[in-house]
Amino acid sequence: MKNFSYILKGKYIINFDIIAKTGLHIGASSNSIDIGGVDNAVIKDEEGKPYIPGSSLKGKMRSLMEYAEGLIKPEELIFSKESKDDPIRIHMCDKEDCAVCNIFGRNHGKRKFVTGKEVVFENLTPTRLIVRDAKLDKNSITEEMKENIDLEWTEVKFENNLDRITSSANPRQTERVPAGAKFKGEMVLNVLNDEGTKYLNKVIQAMKLLEDDYLGGQGSRGYGKIKFENIKITFRDKEYYEEGRGEKVIVENAKDLSEIKL
Repeated sequence: MKNFSYILKGKYIINFDIIAKTGLHIGASSNSIDIGGVDNAVIKDEEGKPYIPGSSLKGKMRSLMEYAEGLIKPEELIFSKESKDDPIRIHMCDKEDCAVCNIFGRNHGKRKFVTGKEVVFENLTPTRLIVRDAKLDKNSITEEMKENIDLEWTEVKFENNLDRITSSANPRQTERVPAGAKFKGEMVLNVLNDEGTKYLNKVIQAMKLLEDDYLGGQGSRGYGKIKFENIKITFRDKEYYEEGRGEKVIVENAKDLSEIKL
């Protein structure tokens, strides 16, 4: 293991709204069936309201950053899950300056690359980015919207798969959060040593990439277009946690990501 030395200089607190611009589906576990009988339900919190898991948001941002950084190639991908039928391959490396690994995290120990090479990672840098679950703002589901959706907080979209020979249909139901729903989100980015805004810029870049992609499932069918709005970024240095002072507002309620200038 290599020698290392890290000093926490502070934390960027990033608060924002996520607006669903089209129907959003982030699925629940396969054994979760709603009372209404929808067989492809969205994930819900303890109050029965849909939410966006921090793991879903962070995972999608990481994936987009891997593509943007040119890391989707065999010598840069390891098996997160090695399986003949359903492998999961993600980028992970031992490079000290890798933005993806330093922001989103790397696992310790021996890892197997897609090429077959096995490496023991030595640069065990801490994960900088924490992504909270984004909770639904229930007031964003208006009374007018409730008159046109199927369940209390969500809509049900019916789709058919057609057999190309017989034209027989295979109908299915998919539960979606309706367009216009708002979720309240938060991320925390730890700043170590003299990193400054280097990784904050990368996080903003990942958020921009996500806006032009999709969140959740079935994005190629129009699901999952989102937008970040009402963004506030605050920096809290060590004095904030030691003495209750040292908080600085970096971005004050930016309407959208285009207004952020660091």
